[in-house]
Amino acid sequence: MILEEQLCFALYSATNAVIRTYRPWLRDIGLTYPQYLVLLVLWQDGERTMGEIANRLALPPGGVTPIVERLEAAELVVRRRDEDDRRVVHVGLTKSGADLEQAGIEAQRKVSCATTMEDSESSALRDMLNALTTRLCAATDESDLLDTVRVRENVGARS
Repeated sequence: MILEEQLCFALYSATNAVIRTYRPWLRDIGLTYPQYLVLLVLWQDGERTMGEIANRLALPPGGVTPIVERLEAAELVVRRRDEDDRRVVHVGLTKSGADLEQAGIEAQRKVSCATTMEDSESSALRDMLNALTTRLCAATDESDLLDTVRVRENVGARS
């Protein structure tokens, strides 16, 4: 087994490179990459429950809580308990959080440019990765992650 021939290592390396590329632009607007992803869900979908955010990001619900807590401390989001079911927590953007969307778009544009990929190449790669995730989820019966991929595929089909 040769490390450089492993698909998992290529994916791991690419993921790290993408996150490192985002880092300076996100740092300029006071965000970490996981915080950016949570805000991206809220910018796109509007107010969501913690469970919905976790599902979209393919994270366990407990994995979203510390990220949202830090965003709330920075006054970028607000949390509120559902009136009918106090176990459900809704997360929404503050004005400051909504105002960061343009900076997030600019960070994404810079990262996209840094890849030097044509839009068609980027779309094809994204589609291949979504298809890989779908296959792996089906093989391991990860239905929550599969739901997330289906949402991503639907969003990608519209862009």
